[in-house]
Amino acid sequence: MAHPSFSRLRRFRLALLSLPLLACTAAWAQAAPPQASPATAVPAPGRHMIAEIQVIPRPAGTADDRYKHVDAAIAVIQASGLRYEVHGMGTVVEGPPEKIWPLLQAVHQATLEAGAERTLSLIKVSGSAQAGGPSVDDLVRKFRK
Repeated sequence: MAHPSFSRLRRFRLALLSLPLLACTAAWAQAAPPQASPATAVPAPGRHMIAEIQVIPRPAGTADDRYKHVDAAIAVIQASGLRYEVHGMGTVVEGPPEKIWPLLQAVHQATLEAGAERTLSLIKVSGSAQAGGPSVDDLVRKFRK
């Protein structure tokens, strides 16, 4: 049996760990400019985002189609109309953030709708507050043959 003060000590440690987080959250909330209402929010023109998503559905497919659930995720990306590259360990897609974020959710969901029992999605996102931003080509051109 655990020592009776263990749970009290654990709660104290957790409280101490959460203090900096609460302080940062409060400081951020005070410093954040007022947000526009969703009805009046207009995406900034020219904003660019690069995202890489790797879906890891379980199972990855069926006996007849080994990668059925992964292929369903890639099909969603293909149908998006955004520029993308399929790689061995994930797919990179680029475009405006207002299209990328919902796409990432749809890609994850597609594996489940294709029959996967569960799915883990690993996502990397790079964006810029300024217009433009690097493309995948800009980042890898010198390494391609």
